Amino acid sequence: MSQSFQKVHAITGMKDVLPDGSAQWEQLEKIVREWLAAYGYRNIRTPVLEHTRLFARGIGEVTDIVEKEMYSFTDALNDEKLTLRPEFTAGIVRATIEHNLVYDRPQRVFSMGPVFRHEKPQRGRYRQFHQIDVEALGLKGPDVDAELIVMLGRLWKTLGLNDVRLELNSLGQADERLRHREALVAYLERHVDVLDEEGRRRMYTNPLRVLDTKNPAMQEMANGAPRLFDFLGNETRAHFDGVCDRLSDAGIAYSLNPRLVRGLDYYNLTVFEWVTDQLGAQGTVCGGGRYDGLVELLGGKPTPAVGFAIGMERLLDLWSQSRPAIDTPECQVYMIYQSEPAQRMSATLAEQLRDAGLRVIVHAGSSGFKSQFKRADASGAVVAVIIGEQEHQNNEVSIKWLRADLIENDIQQETIPANRLVDAIKQKV
Repeated sequence: MSQSFQKVHAITGMKDVLPDGSAQWEQLEKIVREWLAAYGYRNIRTPVLEHTRLFARGIGEVTDIVEKEMYSFTDALNDEKLTLRPEFTAGIVRATIEHNLVYDRPQRVFSMGPVFRHEKPQRGRYRQFHQIDVEALGLKGPDVDAELIVMLGRLWKTLGLNDVRLELNSLGQADERLRHREALVAYLERHVDVLDEEGRRRMYTNPLRVLDTKNPAMQEMANGAPRLFDFLGNETRAHFDGVCDRLSDAGIAYSLNPRLVRGLDYYNLTVFEWVTDQLGAQGTVCGGGRYDGLVELLGGKPTPAVGFAIGMERLLDLWSQSRPAIDTPECQVYMIYQSEPAQRMSATLAEQLRDAGLRVIVHAGSSGFKSQFKRADASGAVVAVIIGEQEHQNNEVSIKWLRADLIENDIQQETIPANRLVDAIKQKV
């Protein structure tokens, strides 16, 4: 006797999106594509799987993502170390270098899709989640940084989101960060007794991230630490002022957050986050900034670049709080029939209706009229097309309007010649 098969469930932190829920995803994706097209951004699609060394080099070996969160494995066929992408930017930069995308002109590109991080699943944070990633490659200057942030302001307005606020900082250039790092390490050494285990571990490898702690016992220490902003030179300050001036021109409110460092090593100059209080602990909806050194770090020629990523699950969660749920019907027209010849006639007419741009379901199986009408109601169709024995013999159809606003002169159902079906429905739908 064969053993019963144990039911398989989805992997923890990796969620199914069912048909009733996917309508909101599709609507958001449509809005996003139109929004990005308005600013000249084009789609780029990179593999979900990349060499592990790409992320270790690009993101930073002592970041949380590389140290603890990547889904990595060794390919048994050729002994290569591979990783499911934990973010988009490194892969897009790899593609930029490999295909010489910025050889003759800058590139404005975007991607949408799944990314993978082995985190503790909670609201707004999953192990497979989705991002909208936007990158401007080969473009420098505060005007580009500001345009990306202004773009995001337009998206929030389009989606009707009011409780999203902007935080800004500048991470300066490498020499400025080095001077600040020396001062910061010396400060942390004087306060080592306050640091938790994670803080002590990062004190020399990534001291900026120590200041990004969520540990309440370390907040006073973090607040008193040397500020990177105080180590910025005139050129860096001019760049940051240029961003701020352009945001003011666009009416974009912001607050300066000197402890905003982001979780990736490749950032320089402008960094920003859009945050909200409506999503609990996971309040960052979007984050990004400038990363002028990453292309060269990954083997390309020095290339300025700036970008951002939006967590789609968090954005959908926030969006759903300000609007009713989307009710997407399965079809507009539901075909009901009584016999096999009538079913074949239904299938032929359904193709004609689809040619006219209508969404049509032909009932499957040999159910009676009562159950077919019940299924038509459940489908959300606005009209049922009925072909019984009499209609089939006379090459006619009966149409029954299922939505009250489409019923005229109290006539809910009428019989018409089959060759008038498309026009009769198109006039109202």
